[in-house]
Amino acid sequence: MLNLGDIMETINMIQNENLDIRTITMGISLLDCCDSDIDASCKKVYEKILRKAGDLVTVGEDISKLYGIPIINKRVSVTPIAMLVAVSGGDPVKYAKTLDRAGKEIGVNFIGGYSALVHKGFSAGDLELIRSIPQALSETDQVCSSVNVGTTKAGINMDAVALMGQVITDAAKYTADRNCIGPAKLVVFCNAPEDNPFMAGAFHGVGESDCVINVGVSGPGVVRAALSKYPDADLNRIADIIKKTAFKITRMGQLVGTEASKRLGVPFGIVDLSLAPTPAVGDSVAHILEEMGLEMCGTHGTTAALALLNDAVKKGGVMASSNVGGLSGAFIPVS
Repeated sequence: MLNLGDIMETINMIQNENLDIRTITMGISLLDCCDSDIDASCKKVYEKILRKAGDLVTVGEDISKLYGIPIINKRVSVTPIAMLVAVSGGDPVKYAKTLDRAGKEIGVNFIGGYSALVHKGFSAGDLELIRSIPQALSETDQVCSSVNVGTTKAGINMDAVALMGQVITDAAKYTADRNCIGPAKLVVFCNAPEDNPFMAGAFHGVGESDCVINVGVSGPGVVRAALSKYPDADLNRIADIIKKTAFKITRMGQLVGTEASKRLGVPFGIVDLSLAPTPAVGDSVAHILEEMGLEMCGTHGTTAALALLNDAVKKGGVMASSNVGGLSGAFIPVS
């Protein structure tokens, strides 16, 4: 049961603490778009994206108005395109341009999945796609790319690591006249999740259903504000505050995802709770860590504080929804 206090707290989170639905992302399988003729395959890809995601932006805007919740991005993720290149051959950039054209037609912010999974080695289509990434990102506006080069179980494909270093450099050179935007649309992963709705690393996993709706919720400012109310809290109390806050944030994502699933007629996938920063002042993981007691983010104890934060966020999210997935936490190795 909702009470007036919960409602007012949520309104305050949205208005003053930068709480928002960062994205609703429709994942679309393109496996049935494979064709030995690359032009025929691209035609199938374009038509399927328009058929499945044609109403995505409209539905997102309607839900935002209905609940008064900001939904910042509407996005699409697709099957790793390297799999289609393996069947069709030809220039992979044709797929990138097709994705970009489809994304602009349906009005989404980004479309992800110009991707390859090479953590155990290169299969047919992988090298062609990876080498084409700089050109693809320079000649498109909305396409995002990712490459998974390692997993805990399989180890790291060091040939892929070396290749991606050159790819990132070339992508920067190709877009030097646009503040090197190319690499900003590219993620190099280890342990890439199959169900991550966040760009630039989003792609539709091969184990997913034909079409699914995922929701990404962003709330670093909310967590920081919650902690600021308890400046003398010990570690156990801090963990409880973060869990309760993550619970509330994730419930909002669950609400939006369920409604979008119903309206679009596709299954609801996961809620991914992100503590990734935004340009808004105070909307940063660093500020959360300093509210936890660090003199400055980066000083001794930062990794421990980040680990505590990550653990509490995941536990709070899981309590709120059985559909929590994706990255759902802070990037400890990156940090």
